[in-house]
Amino acid sequence: MAGMSDETAVPGPAPARSNLWLESRYRKLRRGLPQTIFYCPRCKGDRRRRRGCPQCDGFGKLTRESVQELIGRRLVPQMQAKEGRFHGAGREDIDVLMLGQGRPFVFEVLGARNPNVDLEALREDIVARAEGAIELAPFVRVDRPRVVYWKETHFDKVYRAEVVVDAPVAAARIAAAAAFDGVITQRTPQRVAHRRADLARERAVRVLGLQPLADDRLELKVLCQHGTYVKEWISGDEQRSAPSLADLLGVGARCDVLDVLEIMTDGVEGPRLAPRESSQPAARGDA
Repeated sequence: MAGMSDETAVPGPAPARSNLWLESRYRKLRRGLPQTIFYCPRCKGDRRRRRGCPQCDGFGKLTRESVQELIGRRLVPQMQAKEGRFHGAGREDIDVLMLGQGRPFVFEVLGARNPNVDLEALREDIVARAEGAIELAPFVRVDRPRVVYWKETHFDKVYRAEVVVDAPVAAARIAAAAAFDGVITQRTPQRVAHRRADLARERAVRVLGLQPLADDRLELKVLCQHGTYVKEWISGDEQRSAPSLADLLGVGARCDVLDVLEIMTDGVEGPRLAPRESSQPAARGDA
């Protein structure tokens, strides 16, 4: 046929795949958002087992999205990658906000065919589509050892909590608790004891501020060593944490609202605890 070439076009080879690591920090501004995918504990998200699962109604997860998914849903397709893996420097509970300069993380991109995307445009797109749930610091390309660094390096953390008390607290008790700067002993909290070994750990805690908000409510700011279970330190967790804030106040107390105000990484200004030598295992989680 006129105009047709006798030669058949031969497609070129597919672009080579590569792995890369992107470092950033996230601020989590919405409660109820887990850091990583929150698979259903009953069916584990398995495609076959989740059908008819009474706990997740076949969804496979207990939340629709996570920080990991908000990032990966845009990043992995844009880079034409096979998979993305999220590596955080610790994690906060699902109901805890991550404020301040944010929590460091590395997003590992596996098998990317389009690695040279505009990272700033991608970051802006992720944040815009998250609709206020998260904010991200600019992505920086790093090497794989940064994953190990953030996983194995421990940092002090500053928290803000709203504490509900069972009875009014005397001003002298509040002042004494506000001056606490010492070491506590924590056993594995009851809420996680079913999946973690029951161990006793010593942790350093310094109260930075404690003031009344109402007759039954206090605002607490506290600096804690890595691995401190803050909620349980406030309540005492039936004497599994001692001395607890409840012990110091002399009344029953519980954490109603908790925020991570800052992770005291290198370059972040703020208070630090004195270095302590400890051979005890670190607890997972922040709160």
